[in-house]
Formats: sequence, structure tokens, C-alpha cells
Amino acid sequence: MPILVTGAAGFIGFHLSKKLLEDGLDVVGLDSMNNYYDVSLKNSRLEILEGYKSFSFYKQTLEDYENLSKLFKKYKFKRVINLAAQAGVRYSITNPNAYLNANLHGFLNVLEVCRHFKVEHLIYASSSSVYGANTSMPFKVNHNVDHPISLYAATKKSNELLAHSYASNFGLPVTGLRFFTVYGPWGRPDMALFLFTKAILENKSIDVFNYGKMKRDFTYVDDIVEGVYRLINHIPTGKKDWDSAHPDPGSSFAPYSIYNIGNNNPIELMTFIEAIENEIGRKAIKNYLPIQVGDVPETFADVSSLENAVGYKPQTSVQVGVRKFINWYRDYYKV
Repeated sequence: MPILVTGAAGFIGFHLSKKLLEDGLDVVGLDSMNNYYDVSLKNSRLEILEGYKSFSFYKQTLEDYENLSKLFKKYKFKRVINLAAQAGVRYSITNPNAYLNANLHGFLNVLEVCRHFKVEHLIYASSSSVYGANTSMPFKVNHNVDHPISLYAATKKSNELLAHSYASNFGLPVTGLRFFTVYGPWGRPDMALFLFTKAILENKSIDVFNYGKMKRDFTYVDDIVEGVYRLINHIPTGKKDWDSAHPDPGSSFAPYSIYNIGNNNPIELMTFIEAIENEIGRKAIKNYLPIQVGDVPETFADVSSLENAVGYKPQTSVQVGVRKFINWYRDYYKV
């Protein structure tokens, strides 16, 4: 049976689809191809995927339940990986409806079709942003995540709650993945590495928020993909000794799991910028600014649950990851 990957023309969806195809699996990709960022980049990713005979693509939104249902009826998916979403913390401040439509309505439709068509495992992307105002480091899956500080984070937390309700009510096996600051080749143009690289190469200034006093658990895209890949057949069954008198947010009586996928090694923003400068061979012109609304000063993933489940933890260093991105950027944009 083919695997459905939603958001297949997106950054992570492209890399995951490519890995699945290279492993000899059939992949059906779905993507709205919206113009949140340069559509030509999405088309370039898609062109690579369409070079594989075992890849089929459908341009449609998750909000279109009728056509989503037709797709499930045609292919009878047993594994679904939902990576489609309206991304971006800052964009959610000014365009809230885009998040309600794609991240809530769209995700509800995914849950509904997975329920009705008896999908054996749904994996979906959550985000490290759900930890919100929490400052207890490292972030653990059994931490409370009831204090999101952006609408984007609130929609991702809502996804986790919706997923758990479907696991509980209908026995739908669901795994949520909290991704931590993903970067790498074919990355999104709205993310720091892309913005910084482009500006430095063009001798333009970069905006450094919170005056550079930020830490991020930067995670290379191949490490994210490997974590997702290993979980595809690691189907949750529910924890028999789950204690309802002392409920653990990181586990459940239902067939529901949640994992962090992060590098488990937060890097200061200035160190990240230095890695870019060193690789390009030019210093950045820095424009220091206050922290933006919705941003958190630090992220740090505890990945022990992932390691215990599938024996894997991300391991690519920032220096290696940045080098690979810049090599891709120079090649793709002929810089």
C-alpha cells in the first residue's frame, strides 16, 4: 500500500518523500502549493519527486474533505504522514485565519478520513512551539504545554488534543512529533538560515532578534526525516499502566504517542550566525532588535522518549548542516 505524505512539496515533506521513494516505497503526495513563500521552490522540489515512477501527486487542500475522501477511497492508505500546515510563528500574528483553516479544519478532516478508512497509523507534525512560556530545560514530552504564546503554537497544541480524542474515541493509532527548528537544503525562505545566507551573500544586513540572546535546538532535516521514518511502523497501542489519578501528558491509555525530535544541543544564535559567516567567508551586517511577539528565547529538546522507542537521536552538527545548506543554496541560486 502507498504511503500518503501531505505537504509533500514542502521542506520536510519533500525530504521525507524522497527518502521513502529511494527505499522503494510508493508515495502519494498531496500539497496545496500555496504562495506563503516562493512557489517556484516548491515546484523544483516536486519536479525531483516526480522523477520517481512510484510517486503520484495531487494538488489540493486538506480543507477539501470531498476530494480528500476520494483519495483515501482510491488508495486505501494504511500509513499517513501529515506534514501539511500553515507554518510560521510570526505570520500567525497577522494572518490568523490561514492557521485556523489549514491547521484546525484541515487536520480535523485528516483525522476523519483516517478514522473512516481504518488507517493503521497516522503520524503528524506538531512543533516545539507548544512548550510556549515553559522555561524548564530541556523540554520533555511529559511537561505541561498549556501556555502557548503564539496562535501557531495554539493550533499545534490543538492538533495534539484532537489527535488524542480520536485515538481515545475511535482507537485510531496516532503519533505526534514536536519538531525543533528544522534547517537544511531546500529549506524555507522565511527561516533564519535562508534569510541570513541570502542577506550575507548580497551584502545586506540581517535582523538579529532579542539582541542575539537566543538559543535554538537547530535540527538538521535528515535527522528529522530519519526519526519520522523509524516511527512509521512503531504503532502506539496505549500504556496499560497509565495512571488516571496522576495523568502523564507524555503518554496515554489510548493508542497515542508524542515525541520530541530535536538535536538535544541548543546553540546560541550568534554561534549559528558565526557558522554561516565562516562558511561564506564574510561577516554579517547585524541589525539588533528586541524579541518579537510569539518568539521564545530558548528551545532544548529532551529526546529520550524517541531514543527509547526506536533507538535513534539526531546527531548532525550545526557546522556540517550549515555547510550542506550553503552548498545547496549556491548551487540552486547559482551564486
